[in-house]
Amino acid sequence: MSPLAVAETQPKNRLVGVELDEGSIARSGADVEHERATAIWDLIEENSFTPVGHDGGPWRLRLGFVENRLAFEISDESGTPVTAHLLSLTPFRKIVKDYFLICESYFAAIRTATPSQIEAIDMGRRGLHNDGSQVLMDRLADKVAIDFDTARRLFTLICALHWKG
Repeated sequence: MSPLAVAETQPKNRLVGVELDEGSIARSGADVEHERATAIWDLIEENSFTPVGHDGGPWRLRLGFVENRLAFEISDESGTPVTAHLLSLTPFRKIVKDYFLICESYFAAIRTATPSQIEAIDMGRRGLHNDGSQVLMDRLADKVAIDFDTARRLFTLICALHWKG
């Protein structure tokens, strides 16, 4: 199949590019940079994303922090700005903090815990990730139409903005 035919079969209501604002993230080690790149790749690979009130697409997204708010800068495929949304970080603070704590517990448990203990911690981690994803969907409900899997991948990126390395 030619590249043009592949492009024509791709849905328009999706992200084709995601960027994390360099000014919003701290420089980190190779492991954290790899995790960020993987999270972006996963999101671009599979997503459903449509700014409310805007036909067209596909879209590009730039995530960052602006004055202690989460910034969603959305442009069309060519990079022409379409819309921007600023979300308060307050609804995410406790979930992100708890998520990082449970991730630390998970990585520590891998070294010493039984498989059932590791599984229990991982279930808690996934539950917090789901909670954060639902909060994100709720906060974006009248701004951007996304499905739950896309919200999960976006929540991963919100956490990636917080990773210090």
